[in-house]
Amino acid sequence: VKVPSQINLRATNMNYLTEERQLIKESARKFTDKEVVPVAKELDAVQGDIPMSLRKKLADMGYFGIMIPEEYGGLGLSCFEYCLVAEELARGWMSVASLIARGNGMVGVREMSEEQKKETLPRVASGDYLCAIALSEPEAGSDIANVTCRAVKDGDDWIITGSKYWCTFADGADYILVMVRTDPKIDPNKKHRGLTFFKIEKEVGKLPEGVNGSEIPKIGYFGWKTWELHFDSVRVPASAMVGSEGGAFYAVSADLVTARAHTAARAIGLAQAALEDATAYALEREQFGRSIADFQVTRFKLAKMATEIEAARQ
Repeated sequence: VKVPSQINLRATNMNYLTEERQLIKESARKFTDKEVVPVAKELDAVQGDIPMSLRKKLADMGYFGIMIPEEYGGLGLSCFEYCLVAEELARGWMSVASLIARGNGMVGVREMSEEQKKETLPRVASGDYLCAIALSEPEAGSDIANVTCRAVKDGDDWIITGSKYWCTFADGADYILVMVRTDPKIDPNKKHRGLTFFKIEKEVGKLPEGVNGSEIPKIGYFGWKTWELHFDSVRVPASAMVGSEGGAFYAVSADLVTARAHTAARAIGLAQAALEDATAYALEREQFGRSIADFQVTRFKLAKMATEIEAARQ
């Protein structure tokens, strides 16, 4: 029985898994085995947070800036390479694979001025300026047009009031990007209009002033905390608006395309880890005087798993 990692990709991916991409994948795999897996084994069982030392190593590998252009300090690569790295990191610890999205997944970059990009993106690429996104609500998961959290103009400022749910990394991030409704008039047929993003700067390890939160209990996805947040008349300056007023739905819709590919890659990484562990166990476990990997029923199960994972990867 060959270990599945030795037999995947070669035949089916010949056209687009270039030599450079293969090297990126192998480098991410080695990094995961050396740096991620030992930390995951120690901390995941006790629901410990991803340490800053590992975050620094991810930054040194350039993983927070995979898709950020080289002129702003990133690697200048595509979503393809982003997914290759995410899959390998998720094989070790899914939360670490998601952490790199706090740089690569920055929303609103398309609408930044050149000056804003030069000031912000190098810090993002270096891992020194990571975000948490307050997007979803109890009645607005993927259906973000149903957002009810509001921002009301008050002089030159905006006052944010409302609740958000499933905001991961709200305490550990350098800022929170929150989607709110700025247009009080809601057209039932065009609810996606009137949504705006604001950036709330904060101290790492704390929630912003005026924001109360409670941790959401989870059965997995440890390494960081996921929050329910309550914005109690949080005042932000007009300069905190990201992109155009009322344009958040279009910005996030464009960025979620990449985010969903990244999420799929993480799922494949988890599945690949399960397959590799199952294969290793089958080679070690003996029954009736021989390895259970010698039994056809076991080999069929592993082959089916490998086939389904490769199909998903494609």
